[in-house]
Amino acid sequence: MRWVYFNKLYRTKFQAGCLAKRLVQDGWIYGFDEMREVEIFRSRKGKYGVRFIP
Repeated sequence: MRWVYFNKLYRTKFQAGCLAKRLVQDGWIYGFDEMREVEIFRSRKGKYGVRFIP
């Protein structure tokens, strides 16, 4: 399986963490029943994002 990157980058790790937690709890809203792994990553420019494996 490949990583799916959420389409927005955030300034703080806290904001990305909130989105990651929401994906774990309410992933069905975005069309995913269960996610194998959710991860917060840092881009080259220093912003944070969320990626997951459905």
